[in-house]
Amino acid sequence: MNKQLLGAHTSIAGGVYMAIERAEILGFNAIQIFTKNNNQWKAKDLADVDIEIFKMNWKNSGVEFIVTHDSYLINLCAKDPEILEKSRSAFITELERCELLGIPFLNFHPGAHGGRGEEDGIKLIAESINIAHERTKGFNVGSMLETTAGQGTNIGYTFEQLGKIIDLVDGKNRMTVCIDTAHVFAAGYDISVSENYDRMIKEFDEIIGLEKLKCLHINDSKKKLGSRVDRHEHIGDGYIGMDGFSNIMNDRRLASVPKILETPKGKDQKEDLLNLAKLKNLIKN
Repeated sequence: MNKQLLGAHTSIAGGVYMAIERAEILGFNAIQIFTKNNNQWKAKDLADVDIEIFKMNWKNSGVEFIVTHDSYLINLCAKDPEILEKSRSAFITELERCELLGIPFLNFHPGAHGGRGEEDGIKLIAESINIAHERTKGFNVGSMLETTAGQGTNIGYTFEQLGKIIDLVDGKNRMTVCIDTAHVFAAGYDISVSENYDRMIKEFDEIIGLEKLKCLHINDSKKKLGSRVDRHEHIGDGYIGMDGFSNIMNDRRLASVPKILETPKGKDQKEDLLNLAKLKNLIKN
């Protein structure tokens, strides 16, 4: 239990490969990155030299796990046909960038249905993923659905919803899941209490399967249980509390699952080091 994959979302300012240099300085062995500006649709193509440096830096580093988060603009069940088309195209581009860099997973929020209804939204998300997978046949990169808080018309706040999306995807072998602790808590899964936490993990295993859980976003929640509001807080300073994170850090079923912080931070990421120290101190053996 002592050796776990721990880190944080890390900046690529100065070049995508700079994230690995920053991770080395901070002592992370797992990171999440954007491969482009997350608030823009378009991006410059990755230069061959940048790809080469990224792979070399990664190979020579202590970083064992990297996941990419897609652009926040992407909505795979957008009500507006133009936004849906742009989202699908951008999602394919994100998969292509991961493949070029050798990053195994693209993490993304399923989408917001915008009033069309959850069932239609789920079908459209699966259709979008199927289109993307068809366009990226033979790729090694997997599509990683992230649990959501259920804010607004966001889909993915229940394991059943994520399970339905996966059921409708043809290439199920490419589908994985990331649990965000702040999101599931805000969605109504009480991970702060040991008994309820255990129930949540068992429910996830029954509906989706723990073998598909390839990442955890470790965030405390500024908002109360079941609030359906997505607001991240520093570890132990929110409503999940230290007992909730002790449940996670000492769960042998999750010992090999990478744990990535998405808590508030400054440029030097000192806050990440403080939050990681709190998490490491919770490990009992």
